[in-house]
Amino acid sequence: MTFSDYSIKGQIDMKQLGLIIMALASILTISCKDSDTLVKQNVGGKAGEIIIVANKAEWESEPGNELRNILATPYPYLPQLEPSYTLINIPHKSFTSLFEYHRNIIILKVAPELEAKYTAVEDVWAAPQTVIMITAPTKEEATRVIAEHAEQMFNTINQAERNRIMRNSKKYEDVALRQFVAEKFGGSPYFPKGYSLKKQTDNFVWISYETTYINLGVFVYRIPYVDSTSVQLENLMAATNNIMQENVPGMVDNSYMTISSEITPGLDVMKYKNRNFVEMRGLWEVKNDFMGGPFVIHAFYDKNNPKEIIVVEGFVYAPRYDKRDYIRQVESILYSFDWKEEFGK
Repeated sequence: MTFSDYSIKGQIDMKQLGLIIMALASILTISCKDSDTLVKQNVGGKAGEIIIVANKAEWESEPGNELRNILATPYPYLPQLEPSYTLINIPHKSFTSLFEYHRNIIILKVAPELEAKYTAVEDVWAAPQTVIMITAPTKEEATRVIAEHAEQMFNTINQAERNRIMRNSKKYEDVALRQFVAEKFGGSPYFPKGYSLKKQTDNFVWISYETTYINLGVFVYRIPYVDSTSVQLENLMAATNNIMQENVPGMVDNSYMTISSEITPGLDVMKYKNRNFVEMRGLWEVKNDFMGGPFVIHAFYDKNNPKEIIVVEGFVYAPRYDKRDYIRQVESILYSFDWKEEFGK
């Protein structure tokens, strides 16, 4: 019995399916190490989508509610409410090969003979793909398994979406932009083609992607390090506002970008690729004008100058469109930051 058999018939025992997935993942890992000849079809589906393979009885009751509570919660710090992920329910009998190539798939199966289990694997039918298997003998057990793995599930999907964007940024990057920023700051994110240098000073760089109705921007700049309070919320906001007032003017006189005072930004301490940083999220606006949107900041110590902090800031201006996928794009660019000596590793 193959995955295609399951997709067409919808009758495979989910315990067997879980074993097949684990075995296939192991085979793929070994094959990819030994040979470059195994090539999978690219994933399909839109960014931010998750297919939930579940029958009506589970999707419209406690297990489905739990999945929605985890994956469809509002994306933080957007001007309008948008779900973290768009969930598309497909019943088991309708899960054909048409849907196998989707980027994110969660398969939920409830049957008396199944054990309660959570399994996550990659690249089952396509690449880069994430497939999560949830089995249970009852709906109550399924809900428990989902709740117990809530953080793991959300982080797995989140990182998979981020990795896809970073992979494309590196594959189709503008090398000259990265090298330019790295010369000024000792490191740089990876910028995909289409981004360009909009402004530079001794201590500030603005990289921008602009169309008629969309503006995605990344700032890189330094602020002084005084002590550990330099990256606390109030002080980081003040330093950021000073930089933006000086370097990011608005369209009318005496206007400039600033952090919105309507909603207090959130601040978290993060670690990624052995780099510790604080992440600040919030909304920006233009003083004395009517522009605004979401932003995200990564601030970390300059490894080449202990008296300074490097700030990489991404923002979105897209008044006609939803913002979730755009802020996720610029956020992933921030996560791609490497020091010069790490380039190519």
